[in-house]
Amino acid sequence: MTISTTRLGRTGITVSGACLGTMTFGLQCDLPTSIAILDRAFELGVYFLDTADVYPLGGDFTTVGRTEEIIGDWIGSRREELVIATKCFGAMGPSPLNRGNSKRHIKRAVEGSLRRLRTDYIDLYQLHRFDPTVSIDETMEALDDLVREGKVLYVGASNYLAYQLALSIGRSDARDLVRFVTVQPRYNLLFREIERELLPLCDLEGIGVIPFNPIAGGMLTGKHDRSAPPPEGSRFMLGNAKTVYQERYWNNHVFDTVDELGSIARDAGLTLTQLSIAWVSNNPTITAPIIGASSPSQLDETVGATSILLDADLMTKLNETTRIYRQGDKGA
Repeated sequence: MTISTTRLGRTGITVSGACLGTMTFGLQCDLPTSIAILDRAFELGVYFLDTADVYPLGGDFTTVGRTEEIIGDWIGSRREELVIATKCFGAMGPSPLNRGNSKRHIKRAVEGSLRRLRTDYIDLYQLHRFDPTVSIDETMEALDDLVREGKVLYVGASNYLAYQLALSIGRSDARDLVRFVTVQPRYNLLFREIERELLPLCDLEGIGVIPFNPIAGGMLTGKHDRSAPPPEGSRFMLGNAKTVYQERYWNNHVFDTVDELGSIARDAGLTLTQLSIAWVSNNPTITAPIIGASSPSQLDETVGATSILLDADLMTKLNETTRIYRQGDKGA
């Protein structure tokens, strides 16, 4: 299998055409499984890794940081062969000082990530969410300091709306501060809102797009049964994440759409998983979708799907079938 590489926004570095998502490491995936997934991804040519200080998903204050620690244990001599992205914003403890995008928290958070990842720099440091309680200037000044200190090479945003990204870019440009080079939004056939404003903005500004949830937390595998409750161990029953995922995707309209997409996939000679990931990757504004896994064997299908080219007629059919999901999403 040959995986493509691509430029990370307007930066001078290239990344693998798939980014390994690690938020399952340390809860859904135990340590041996997590290491095996990392090994297999690296074997397949995936050297772009995404994590966050609050991971694993679905955990609590006793588990925050565990995912970064697992990655740090695995990196070893591979550091210069990897592009590592992590994030801050989420609560790392009960104190209100241990969260958000204040200068204080960002600087403390990056030191914690560096320690857990066992590295002296982070390739891409992202703000996990927009913080309306902190001025954009303060936040961007903190990130600018980190780049000047060499602790961070590039900065990005995650879960930002188009206006929030535009405001941040505007303040950076006005004050000659470091600029976001990437954004990490949710994007899949069942959630297409970002096509209206965020993706055009990224295309105009040369912002790299690293979308998460390309298979909608597993809904776009076609394996779930609407007549049964969500299976234990799935994203739809995972700790404090289950409510969000059930609100996003566990409803009859989504199941109807998945049935229709499954039929389209079969006609195209693809699995629904392959079709869903390929659809995201075929969007020219997308840099690299974030691919998660609960076992190493899943990566052969999902990573390979990022290199599948879909013809124009098939793309049109998929876009028409899921057009309603460009309009809104009550679970966002």
